[in-house]
Amino acid sequence: MHVPVLLNETLDLLVTNPAGTYIDGTLGRGGHAVEILKRLSPDGRLIGLDRDPEAIEQTGEILEPFGKQVVRIHGNFADMKQLCEQIGVAEVDGILLDLGVSSPQFDIAERGFSFSKDGPLDMRMDRTQGRSAADLVNEDDEQTLANLIYRYGEERDSRRIARAIVQRRQLNPIERTTDLAEIIEKAKGGRRGAAIHPATKTFQALRMAVNSELESIEQGVEAAIAMLREGGRLTVITFHSLEDRLVKECFKRHTVKRESLQQGGEKLIYDEPAVRPLTKKPLTAAKQELKDNPRSRSAKLRAVQREKTA
Repeated sequence: MHVPVLLNETLDLLVTNPAGTYIDGTLGRGGHAVEILKRLSPDGRLIGLDRDPEAIEQTGEILEPFGKQVVRIHGNFADMKQLCEQIGVAEVDGILLDLGVSSPQFDIAERGFSFSKDGPLDMRMDRTQGRSAADLVNEDDEQTLANLIYRYGEERDSRRIARAIVQRRQLNPIERTTDLAEIIEKAKGGRRGAAIHPATKTFQALRMAVNSELESIEQGVEAAIAMLREGGRLTVITFHSLEDRLVKECFKRHTVKRESLQQGGEKLIYDEPAVRPLTKKPLTAAKQELKDNPRSRSAKLRAVQREKTA
């Protein structure tokens, strides 16, 4: 069972109008969605998006009790504006983006997300489209692999790992998660008592590259801010520094800054539409949640509210 992180903190910030319309841009297995719906009145509505068609299918049963209050749509949250326009929704009262990979995705070996389970090297959130992780490691040149492992995984040994991958694939294609994990482990010189597996950062990098995650986050946050009605709120949960930094910068661009003019008065500097931060610093899990759900240890929650500036 996927346990949603920072649940109460998120809902307290997000749901301000029980009769409003909300978007869960990362429906997953429905954990956040169910709790949002519980806080809505019968007039409230939730639109659940997910790029993983299996998530859309599997949430049918858990969301069935809410009937017509909830609509599930297969698609990337980066495209939420166009997806919602198709059902006649142009603006909403609140949007949630939980940027973590759901536990079931890691637990199913066939999805290829985890180096701890032997499975096909896939990693696509939506297996109906795009290149898989196997395509990347078997087709991209050494420099391209090194760059993406360094950029998305912040892996200092990216060049050594990329070289080992290219050398190994000359013998036969790398098609299994455990094969790739073994190559990376050898390239890094073994575990030597390391707290995390040597393949962790590379697997993260490949997953993010395969799914264009950073590009989707930036597009999605921008789309979300644009869809909020005045007073509407956007909450975003991130799980590592690259995501959090990107969300922070997006929020910063839309936050109103006042600059004094030499001739007197002031001007407002911000990207339209304007927002006001609701979290001065990102919220993190409390001690009890850290104990109950270790996955929450890296989670950070940021939130903004759309403001009227005219």
